[in-house]
Amino acid sequence: MENSMRYISDLMSFMDNSVVNFYAVKTIRERLDANGFKVLYAADKWELTPGGKYYVVKNNSAIFGFVVGKGDVAAGYKIISAHSDSPCFRIKPNPEMVSDGGIMKLNTEVYGGPILYTWFDRPLSIAGRVMLRSDDPLHPETRLVKFDRPLMTIPHLAIHFNRAVNEGNPLSRQKDMLPIIGQINNIAEKNGYILRLVADELGVNPSEIIDFDLSLYDTTKACLVGVNNEFVTSGRLDDLSMVHAAMAALLESDDDCEMTKVMAIFDNEETGSGTKQGAASPVLDHILRRINASKGGSEDDYLRAVARSFMVSADNAHAVHPNYVEKQDPTNHPVLGGGPVIKINANCKYMTDADSAAVFKTVCERAGVPSQYFVNHSDVAGGSTLGNILTSQIDLRGVDMGAALWAMHSARETASTIDHIYIIKAFTEFFNC
Repeated sequence: MENSMRYISDLMSFMDNSVVNFYAVKTIRERLDANGFKVLYAADKWELTPGGKYYVVKNNSAIFGFVVGKGDVAAGYKIISAHSDSPCFRIKPNPEMVSDGGIMKLNTEVYGGPILYTWFDRPLSIAGRVMLRSDDPLHPETRLVKFDRPLMTIPHLAIHFNRAVNEGNPLSRQKDMLPIIGQINNIAEKNGYILRLVADELGVNPSEIIDFDLSLYDTTKACLVGVNNEFVTSGRLDDLSMVHAAMAALLESDDDCEMTKVMAIFDNEETGSGTKQGAASPVLDHILRRINASKGGSEDDYLRAVARSFMVSADNAHAVHPNYVEKQDPTNHPVLGGGPVIKINANCKYMTDADSAAVFKTVCERAGVPSQYFVNHSDVAGGSTLGNILTSQIDLRGVDMGAALWAMHSARETASTIDHIYIIKAFTEFFNC
């Protein structure tokens, strides 16, 4: 167990570096590069070798790493999918707004479905992608930017102005959730303030910036809590803890495999996956087809390979809350520390069925890892995730699973340290078996 705690230390470092989707992909790229993986570009001709390690980046916010199997063209694929994005606040164009006393706030838009009030009164900063002018209009230069110091906060209204705040507090995303970034002396300073701030950080002229994808993030670091360090708390555990587990398993599993191992990290799951870098796009199908073609496989070979494949769709699950046990299904209470959670839905919001659940349970048993089930309370509608979305693109067998979490979509979520270790062991066994 003591040796396995290195996974938790590494997880916390990964979380602290992966403050938004673009930085999650950057962090993964650095790890893959350090472990002998070679980057491929979609517009280039691919020349792959059995046992070769490669990765493809899409939109700087999705990444697909794989080790080419040494089996024949129809050996198939073992896939673990997860997503890089988490609910947050995106900065709008021309965001500067000035209030009384020269207090400047930023106009933002909510991304995904955050628990809004958990973002109040936290030290926040800015990170994301900036597009700079280049000689080719079709290919602007991409730079990432991250301010490592707190720049702003979203202050809550004092209780004296809303005595009923603890009895329920409806929030306006446009009015209540705007962050305060500073105080200016002259109203003219507000024009282009964010562009100047970003340009200074990048060491460029503001006129070089064409556009940006910038988000807010909580600067509070990941940490352990509990008398015995049973829990890890951090922003963005949903779904970056599963991203980390998939990456760890890909790097630590055996290289000598018949089937091709794939880590597929999509973007935009929190908004429905309907982008070129999302699970509803053909991006993974195209990558798998190109791997097959590199081995001399035909269309029939590819379809045979898919028929032999299996996918683990890794997105976190709801742990039973100690204060709200009645919210869970009466007979299925996934708990923190109880192992990977297999997610089931009768209306097919998850891709799990008895066949795929049996496969994953067997993998967990072989890894010496417990498993448990999540099923929605029948009076409460649940969400969906990557699994059933991907099956509209590729005819895959697979299971939806995740780590049990408290406070999913809060600014800070809580998971079990032992569960994360269990899941890495299960994922490694899946790639090896």
